[in-house]
Amino acid sequence: MIRITREADYGIVLMTCLARAEGQPCSATALARQRRLPLPMVSKILKALARAGLLKSQRGAQGGYSVARPAAHISAADIIGALEGPIAITECSDETHDGCSRQDHCEVSNHWPRINQAIYAALQGISLEEMSRPDPPPRPVHFHSLHRVTTLNAAGRPV
Repeated sequence: MIRITREADYGIVLMTCLARAEGQPCSATALARQRRLPLPMVSKILKALARAGLLKSQRGAQGGYSVARPAAHISAADIIGALEGPIAITECSDETHDGCSRQDHCEVSNHWPRINQAIYAALQGISLEEMSRPDPPPRPVHFHSLHRVTTLNAAGRPV
């Protein structure tokens, strides 16, 4: 199963809240209370997102966190990458990986970078602006049969 961490999940939730705030700073305490999340984890996530340049923080009585750039210019990949590091489906598909001791004997190692890139592109194609909308319009899902179904007549011939 491919799964993002709880931290990345909460990070996306917090970022959508901040995007909806439209530039108004929100405190970590207010965000934790609003989303019913533990304050220590919220604080840790917000600091990491600020270090990555996705949030800006403002001190003082009216301070808090706000989105550092337009929500349309922040992707799910940006948020996940800021909290989890580079997106890599396997160790050998991580660009920072030096190599694998099994690479000389692995028939699929050349395919992982392509798969990893497809996942990254999908996450990069989803903006914070889209995720911040309460009810996205339904997207049609198309399923394609793996096998062609052929109907036969009484004589056993295709119809």
